[in-house]
Amino acid sequence: MPSISSSCFALWGGLLLIPFCPQGYGQVELPALPYGESDLEPYITEETVGFHYGAHHQGYVNNMNAFIEADPDLEGLSLSALMDQTEGTIFNNAAQIYNHNLYWNSLSPSGGGVPEGDLYTAIQSAFGSYEEFQTTFTDLASGHFGSGWAWLMMHEDGSVDVVDSHDASNPESDGLGFPLLVCDVWEHAYYLDYQNLRASYIEGWWALVNWDYAESEYTRVLDEYNKKD
Repeated sequence: MPSISSSCFALWGGLLLIPFCPQGYGQVELPALPYGESDLEPYITEETVGFHYGAHHQGYVNNMNAFIEADPDLEGLSLSALMDQTEGTIFNNAAQIYNHNLYWNSLSPSGGGVPEGDLYTAIQSAFGSYEEFQTTFTDLASGHFGSGWAWLMMHEDGSVDVVDSHDASNPESDGLGFPLLVCDVWEHAYYLDYQNLRASYIEGWWALVNWDYAESEYTRVLDEYNKKD
């Protein structure tokens, strides 16, 4: 499947969205959150965001920069290229940066509700109803064994699907399609707030889900696919 990378920067609602790629040439930077660390409360606390973003996400960025410093051939590659051209520990860190970039964009203090427009139509077509989609996604996320992710993704024909992935992998790295939204089900995403109650965390995720972002990405990526036809 041809890889389509997001633009390095995008604006949504006046906010700078987290990019999917390194900041130009050189080392990878930890992007600024598109909201304050306390803005996702009460569903995700400031403490959790602080550790998740400031320690885990930052840690992957630090590791990736160490690899880039040791191997200049990695310099300037997008995260998509890094995932495609590397394996093992380097792949894991590049993919985890990619995954977390999308995770923060998948959330919004003013999120929740249901999608609209073409994405809503695609969900209806794939699952029969929005409610069935939500049930399928929730079951996949809550039932995933161990560390991983639950994704809403799209195919080149505009159809959508939900998949889960283990550890650092994602739909793009697995050649399945382009991811639109993601729910992080690694324990570090929710354990400070919910302990072992992953289902409660997922319920909170739905209250924050950023459909405006997903709809924008769906339209943008579908246009890119159509230009190749």
